[in-house]
Amino acid sequence: MSARILVAEDDPKQANLVRVYLEREGHSVRLVGDGRAALDQCRSHRPDLVVLDVMMPVVDGLDVCRILRAESEIPILLLTARTTEDDVLLGLDLGADDYLTKPYSPRELAARVRALLRRARVVSADNRAVLRVGDLEVDAGRFEVRVGGRPVALTAKEFGILEVLAGEPGRAFTRAQIIDRAFGFDHFVLERTVDAHVMNLRRKIEDDVAEPRYVQTVYGRGYRLAEPEPEPTATPTPTPEGTPGARR
Repeated sequence: MSARILVAEDDPKQANLVRVYLEREGHSVRLVGDGRAALDQCRSHRPDLVVLDVMMPVVDGLDVCRILRAESEIPILLLTARTTEDDVLLGLDLGADDYLTKPYSPRELAARVRALLRRARVVSADNRAVLRVGDLEVDAGRFEVRVGGRPVALTAKEFGILEVLAGEPGRAFTRAQIIDRAFGFDHFVLERTVDAHVMNLRRKIEDDVAEPRYVQTVYGRGYRLAEPEPEPTATPTPTPEGTPGARR
C-alpha cells in the first residue's frame, strides 16, 4: 500500500526520522518545514496523506488543517505537543482524521498512517450493497455518501463511523465499539473524540443537527443509524362492479 505522503514538520531531525520510517514502508515522502509550503505542496502535488505538525512557522498547523479540509478530503494526521483534551478536539473539529502527541514512537506513526490509508482506499464493491435510509445513501464499496442525490464529502473517520452504523441499521453501538470498529489500531482514541466526529458528520448529512434523522443518539448507550423505512406494499386494485370476480 505505497502512497505519496507529505510530512510538514519544522524540526529537520524529527522530519527525517519520520521520512526514514515511512520510506521503509514503501511510501514516497516529501518534507516541508512551514505551513505555507505545506499548502503549496498539497495543491500542486496532491499527496495521498499529510502528516502535519501543529506548531509550525508562517502558517500554523491548525490553520493548514482547516484550509486543507475546506479544499479536499485528504487524510490528515496531526502531530502535536499540546496534550490537553480540548487541544486534541480542536484539531479534530477542524477536520483532522487522527493525531499523535509528542513524543511519539515512529513505529506507531507508521502504523497509524497504514490505518488511515486503508480507510481512505476505495474498497471492493463486490459484496457491498448501497444502504438507503430516507434520502441518505451510503455506498461503502465506492466510499460515497449522498443525501437527496447530492454527494457529501466525508473524512475517512467520519465515513468509518457511518459505515459501522450502516452495517447494522437500528442497532445501538457504544462509543467503545465504534472506536474498535472504525478506528482500528487507534485504541487510544477518547470517547469524546467519537462525539466530535459524529457532530461533524451530522453537520454534513442532517437537515437539523439538533434533531437528527439519520445518526441518532441512544442515551446511556451511544449511537445508531435509523432503520430504513419498509417498502410500501402494493394495494390490490378494486375490481369494478359487473366484471368477472366482482362481489355481487
